[in-house]
Amino acid sequence: MRVLISGSSGLVGSALRQSLAAAGDEAIRLIRPGAKAEGPSVSWDPEAGRLDAAALEGLDAVVHLAGENIAEGRWTEAKKRRIRRSRVEGTRLLSEALVSLARPPRVLLSASAIGYYGDRGAEVLTENSPPGSGFLPEVCQAWEKATEAAARKGIRVVCARFGVILSPAGGALKKMLVPFRLGMGGVVGSGDQQMSWISLQDAVGAIQHALRTEALSGPLNTVAPQPVTNRAFTRVLASVLSRPAVFPVPAFAIRLLFGEMGDAALLASVRVKPERLQASGYRYRHSDLETALRDLLDRSKPR
Repeated sequence: MRVLISGSSGLVGSALRQSLAAAGDEAIRLIRPGAKAEGPSVSWDPEAGRLDAAALEGLDAVVHLAGENIAEGRWTEAKKRRIRRSRVEGTRLLSEALVSLARPPRVLLSASAIGYYGDRGAEVLTENSPPGSGFLPEVCQAWEKATEAAARKGIRVVCARFGVILSPAGGALKKMLVPFRLGMGGVVGSGDQQMSWISLQDAVGAIQHALRTEALSGPLNTVAPQPVTNRAFTRVLASVLSRPAVFPVPAFAIRLLFGEMGDAALLASVRVKPERLQASGYRYRHSDLETALRDLLDRSKPR
């Protein structure tokens, strides 16, 4: 397959490029002006609304991962506008460009997030569950809606609602490793909030599975089948690292440091079931947290 990837230099995009190459597929990067072009690439400028549609002819699939990082610092009004614009306008621009092609790709996989569901306590959430309320659910709804032009054209659209993607190379786990290795890790907030996670290998595996599985379309909860509470996550990570974890971070400190982002991204409870992914026959590499962490952290050791 010839697969176009936006966000190709990010954690998931980089791993996906490697995995596609190993499978004999061709990865083509969708990059911003001035970005270093490593291998085949197409330039776009989503802020300016520029994308040369003609350069997209001949693709088999598109994986759209680009978007402003939501977990970096407090959410000012300017930051929230960037988060929304980067997801909604970029997705709409790409979808409309694909629609204009003489031979559109068969499938568009566009990233979304379990933030769609909002803070839902211990409620079990499937792809059929209604959205939550607040900034993240509103952004995720608009983000997914921005793919509608492609779906109307007959392109099979999959909106991958990613959970917390675990990798020592980036994201939440990388940030946790330093304090936990120093024995200074601990429960965040009450510790009762549900964490729906997925290993980086399974995030990439699920993308490739969705590209090749014609029966999959619409929202796809891209998480492992066994969510855990923050308290359980803390205990397992400390055990895998053979360190104590006795320095809790109270909810008021999270709110003081991170404001609205802390409530939405660190304290929210989202218990998500990957109903469609499992029903489609995807075989997980890491279905339980301890196996995932031991494998991920063993792989990160120098050889």
